[in-house]
Amino acid sequence: MNGQYVRALAIAASVAIFAACSGGSMNQTLPSGPAGGTTGAVTPNGGTANARAVCDQINRPGYARCFAWIRTDVTPMLGMQPNVSGYGPSQLQTAYNLPSSTKGSGQTVGIVDAYGNPNAESDLGVYRSNFSLSACTTANGCFKKVDQNGGTNYPPGNQNWGAETSLDLDMVSAICPNCKIVLVEATDNSFKNLGIAVNQAVLQGAGQVSNSYGGGEFAAKSKYFTHKGVVITASSGDSGYGPSQPCSWSTVVCVGGTTLSKPSPRTEVSWTGAGSGCSAKVAKPAWQTDKGCTKRSESDVSATANPAFPVAVYDTYGYGGWTAFGGTSVASPIIASVFALAGNHGSVKSAKGIWAAGGGPNLNDITGGGSNGACPPAYPYICKPGVGYDGVTGWGTPNGTGAF
Repeated sequence: MNGQYVRALAIAASVAIFAACSGGSMNQTLPSGPAGGTTGAVTPNGGTANARAVCDQINRPGYARCFAWIRTDVTPMLGMQPNVSGYGPSQLQTAYNLPSSTKGSGQTVGIVDAYGNPNAESDLGVYRSNFSLSACTTANGCFKKVDQNGGTNYPPGNQNWGAETSLDLDMVSAICPNCKIVLVEATDNSFKNLGIAVNQAVLQGAGQVSNSYGGGEFAAKSKYFTHKGVVITASSGDSGYGPSQPCSWSTVVCVGGTTLSKPSPRTEVSWTGAGSGCSAKVAKPAWQTDKGCTKRSESDVSATANPAFPVAVYDTYGYGGWTAFGGTSVASPIIASVFALAGNHGSVKSAKGIWAAGGGPNLNDITGGGSNGACPPAYPYICKPGVGYDGVTGWGTPNGTGAF
């Protein structure tokens, strides 16, 4: 997939959003869309007619697909721009009440994606400069890119997964601009190589590792996604109800999706495309207190994901510069970065702390937005948001870092 598929269509309607981003300011144009989403051609759940999935559906056991969606009605722009489409750092930080300007120093967030993106560092530089964020480069020790073995024998490029990489890097920068970032490029999108890449991110010093991909369940546990003192997050998916791995492993913080239609005052409901599930393979961890699903429940927590209200991303490898993305691929690196702001990864072993904080003031309970599918009668809450815990949004979205 390359830039020619991103059609330069006029945006049907837009709203102007003013952003004050860490010492700079940006006017941003947010593509309009319904809060609940309309049925699109890619999936039957919760998308928008003006967006499509970046990565193709995977029917091959043992392989994963990325969960990014791109807006098709946003005209790509190169270089520094005073007006970009989608939420930037200031809106996201405001929506979730985050101490992004003062916290995160000394933390390293790992990003794991398949294949290569040769423009990853340079594109990250444009994103950060455009929003007046400090530089994060190999030269100043903030950014590091390695292959899954820790070297520089990078895998072949892939423009679809490359766009996912750009999205992930930009979201870490938006939420935790003081964090260091290590990008590990897996040889391909097999769970084996992605798992080896997770191990490598930990070896490189990451205290939080984000995985914006998934596939069908195939195992009760994974040696790659179990690291004491490291927070591993994963996206719940973008096709509605149905368990997904790595999200369903109990050693992973499973991140669902919401519709953030207004950052301030925060206006947020569920995204009906977000994945959720009751695992068929993973035993219920002792810290999960919901009744109905007798095995691992998904998700644990959530963040913005609906492509109808996207985030701004800069990617020149396949998509022509400034674009706008959604999907739970947005949510996973956001939550990993919130954990980095909290700085507690050494004592966090799972989503246990989020469940302990459930219903408290440090999480925004998401109660509206509609169902993401048809769940069995034993656990309707896995599909439908409501007061307290539900599968689509977990215990809710961050309100500061107290639950992390």
